[in-house]
Amino acid sequence: MATDTTTPTVHDPLGTPKLSTRDKLVLFVLCAAQFMVALDFSVLNVALPTLGDDLGMSRSALQWAVTAFALPSGGFLLLFGRIGDLYGRRRLFLTGLALFGAASLLATFAWDPASFLTGRALQGLGAATIVPTGMSLLTTTFPEGPARDRALGISGTLLSLGYTTGMVAGGVLTDAFGWRSTMALLTLFAVLVLPLAPTLLPESRTPDRPRLDVPGAITVTGGLLALIYALSTAADHGFARTDVITTLIAGVLLLTTFAYVESRTAHPLISLPMLRRRTVAWGNLGGLVTFSMMSTVVFVLTLYLQEILHLSSFETGLVFGVQGVLSAVAGIYAPKVIGRIGARRTLIASLTGQAVFVAALLGLDTHTWSVWLATAAVSLASMCHLGAIISYGLTVTSGVPDEEQGLATGLVTSTQQIGITVGIPLLGVLATTSGDLMSGVHTVVGIDAAIVAGAAVLVAVGLGRNREAAPVSV
Repeated sequence: MATDTTTPTVHDPLGTPKLSTRDKLVLFVLCAAQFMVALDFSVLNVALPTLGDDLGMSRSALQWAVTAFALPSGGFLLLFGRIGDLYGRRRLFLTGLALFGAASLLATFAWDPASFLTGRALQGLGAATIVPTGMSLLTTTFPEGPARDRALGISGTLLSLGYTTGMVAGGVLTDAFGWRSTMALLTLFAVLVLPLAPTLLPESRTPDRPRLDVPGAITVTGGLLALIYALSTAADHGFARTDVITTLIAGVLLLTTFAYVESRTAHPLISLPMLRRRTVAWGNLGGLVTFSMMSTVVFVLTLYLQEILHLSSFETGLVFGVQGVLSAVAGIYAPKVIGRIGARRTLIASLTGQAVFVAALLGLDTHTWSVWLATAAVSLASMCHLGAIISYGLTVTSGVPDEEQGLATGLVTSTQQIGITVGIPLLGVLATTSGDLMSGVHTVVGIDAAIVAGAAVLVAVGLGRNREAAPVSV
């Protein structure tokens, strides 16, 4: 069973969890690591043109500054989540932190494109280790109920805030100190967190050590790598390229093979009965949609603000800064809402709210007053998005035994990574390839809102009534 050395969480007379000092320190370490990884997803975006000029990378090669991180960070999540279950989550978490810090240092002092892209790929590998093991340590350290709700609320808030902060901080740091400062910031985070983790984090693993499902690991990792590469490349070059079509087909075939392998092996990497749990299947659908569609909105809104309203990078950052602040507010109150109405209802309501406020962006036009509509709508949509993030994570992991938490949280974090990756290629390209950008923005926003609304209906029907986060017999 999982070993837990934390001080028990107590509650005040009103039932609100009061975390001990050690609990708070554990939560700080885990959330700081998650924030660091979320920051890495966006902190480099604004710096790419400057980076390309400095290292001599062509515009087409700059795509690899993003793809080199996205491939391993998404492709290896499930594998590392399961390895953590079997051989120790704390051990793997520390290894990932050390690797991420060293990789960030390499990227900071990169002397040519090859050294920089190597650093980015190793950052992605470190992130794929940190995210599932960190989430597993959180869910096994904090017992199911109000304490875990609060911990996941804080974690989800910082995840969303990290992505938004990266967009703002990237521009400020690049203008003031150059692109290398964005990578140096990540190195600093790793240096601050790594010394605290060994003494604070409890070790946990499954009570026995079944054999690692090697065929399953190879097929799922290869399938995810192929799928992420195809979608990342399509975002810049479209779906007509031969390598995009080839890797897309390869990804689908490998993932299909993975499903077959898992149905035949005695010790599967992913338990198919777990995937048939209503909470796991429909919760992850909600997570996939909320991440993919919100990342798409942020992408097209950035184009709209800068290319139609002609806002500067700093002014655009202020819009997303308001979004980040209100997301943080939502993160504070989301666990309280979940405590009152439950994770299932919160997920459905959050998806519905996200759809409504994204649809409000259909009112955008070329007049400067639209910046106020854009700020209000994206901020309110992000508040609902944050509620969906927290409630879908709780929905998926509730009722799952500790020895399978790494697997469950690996699914949660894979959904996050894949969602962030697929949204822009699938919908954002409609805006970038449109002859009229304003018309393209309206098209993307309309489809985006419809997909989120449809997901809310499907999740409501799939989870059914009075099945609040309870495991379903299979």
